[in-house]
Amino acid sequence: MEMFERSSGILLHPTSLPGKYGIGSLGKEAYKFVDFLKKANQKLWQIFPLGPTGYGDSPYQCFSTFAGNPYLIDFDLLIEQNLLSEEDLKDINFGDNKEYVDYGAIYNQKYPLLRKAFENFKANGNDDLKRKLETFKAENSDWLNDYSLFISLKNHFNGLPWTEWPHDIKVREEAAINKYREELADEVEYNNFIQCLFFDQWNNVKKYANDNGIKIIGDIPIFVAVDSSDAWANPEIFLFDPELKPVKVAGVPPDYFSATGQLWGNPLYDWDKLKELNYKWWVDRVRANLSTCDIIRIDHFRGFEAYWAVPYGDDTAINGQWVKGPGIDLFNKIKEELGELPIIAEDLGLMTQGVIDLREATGFPGMKILGFAFDSEEENDYLPHTYTKNCVVYTGTHDNDTLIGWFTKAKEKDKQFARDYLNSQTDDNIHWDAIRGAWSSVANMAIAPIQDFLGLGSEARINTPGVASGNWQWRLKDGVLTDELAEKIAKLTKVYSR
Repeated sequence: MEMFERSSGILLHPTSLPGKYGIGSLGKEAYKFVDFLKKANQKLWQIFPLGPTGYGDSPYQCFSTFAGNPYLIDFDLLIEQNLLSEEDLKDINFGDNKEYVDYGAIYNQKYPLLRKAFENFKANGNDDLKRKLETFKAENSDWLNDYSLFISLKNHFNGLPWTEWPHDIKVREEAAINKYREELADEVEYNNFIQCLFFDQWNNVKKYANDNGIKIIGDIPIFVAVDSSDAWANPEIFLFDPELKPVKVAGVPPDYFSATGQLWGNPLYDWDKLKELNYKWWVDRVRANLSTCDIIRIDHFRGFEAYWAVPYGDDTAINGQWVKGPGIDLFNKIKEELGELPIIAEDLGLMTQGVIDLREATGFPGMKILGFAFDSEEENDYLPHTYTKNCVVYTGTHDNDTLIGWFTKAKEKDKQFARDYLNSQTDDNIHWDAIRGAWSSVANMAIAPIQDFLGLGSEARINTPGVASGNWQWRLKDGVLTDELAEKIAKLTKVYSR
């Protein structure tokens, strides 16, 4: 029995929404996007992980797998709550280019304003918000206490990673924890407050989407960042040595894309220890994500079957080796605790029979990328006529160029194959032909990034894997999500019963 009904949706991270404060947020533009999805007859809104981003700004390397990203907090909503005034936001430069996020400017301008909101909150005694904050703290204490202390300590130690903090607090000696909790009490409360604001705003957006018949697909990266409250607060579940240095780190082996593989550097799990603890941390993680989103895509699903472990300190991923993951055991435990799991398995990359068997044992749909289907060099099963129902087809994901960007640079042989396969009469329309190809397939779910609906080129690409800076910046131009576009998408969606 497949869990997902025939449906379709759009991939757009909230940071890419338009708006006047330098980065997309959870204010009126998010609600307008839900209205657009509804007009376009879509049932799914897919996003990236919502966690607090750090160096490099990647939502796939967060300071916490449970917390929310303060950058997404909407200022206009804070004005409505009397936490900020119009005056506070006057003449502040959040970046000069409306179509790209300037993360430096956001970092320098957003946090002082959130601090001001906190000071106003303390001074003005808003009882309703105070109650909300106390409830939020009580309901989320299992991750929030560690996270808020972690971020406060990070600021206290000038942004140093926790692995370079003084020994007593690095290893979480009880006396040190108590000392800093007291010393940094105001800072910790500020971080609690910021998280409360984020989840208050996000939960309202999610409720609005759900009320309009739209489900949100969130994202869980398999690994966490070394410099995260997850790793600092739960060192026992990672492969760390007695000095809390990773023994081995994550990556992928050399392949078609890279001769030296990719060295991701994330700490690896101690799966034996996790099993002993009934996989509690993972169960909590999935539970938290399912309260924030309706469906979750698990990134790098193949890592549960076997993962590439690279000796810590190596410069490339060449000397890694495959190590067996927890397999079906983990998912059985999560199902036992949480019931049926609305999960999509990101099963791209090197697929072995073992990974295919694991995905089939879980029943999770895998992913098909139409942007890869026309590569004549590569053997793949991404052409729509090869799909089964239990899969999700994407024209592309955050790791791909846009369809137009891909097509512009593709070899003539691949372009011709795409034209023939998609029955394309004109290259100007190739993005629509590809979307039609996805929508018309038997895949239960079909999703395209908003860039592909808009026919944008490589300038709108959100991320280039392996490139350290300049990613995650693209934003929608104001006014491009027209009624005409919504009607065009709705018509296509109706034709293919999505």
